[in-house]
Amino acid sequence: MGIHAVSVMLEALNIDAQHATVAKFIQNELDAEREKVALLHQQGSQQAELLREQGAQQFELLRQQQADADDAVRARRIDDGDMQAAIAQSNLAGRAKTWALGLKLHDPHAFGSLESLQVAAQTNV
Repeated sequence: MGIHAVSVMLEALNIDAQHATVAKFIQNELDAEREKVALLHQQGSQQAELLREQGAQQFELLRQQQADADDAVRARRIDDGDMQAAIAQSNLAGRAKTWALGLKLHDPHAFGSLESLQVAAQTNV
């Protein structure tokens, strides 16, 4: 509806009806904006919850990979710390493997033992 049409409609009303109409229009606009803000807040909360769930899943995956690496080391009865760390790294997958390889590129001696790999992984989850 154009400005001219609104003006003609308001002129047909008495002053109290004009005020009531304008007040109702403003209230409707405020309510619509509040709904938008509430929807954005709800979407933000859902995204935060999704990120928490993804983080928990990543942590659980890393724990499983560490357990697999521990089992592999024990099964091979390896006592050498460097070999234990190498076997553990070979059992990593996905982002954990990418993270470990990135660290290894910067410092070839980053993981001198299985323990150092596990501690570094837990502090970077």
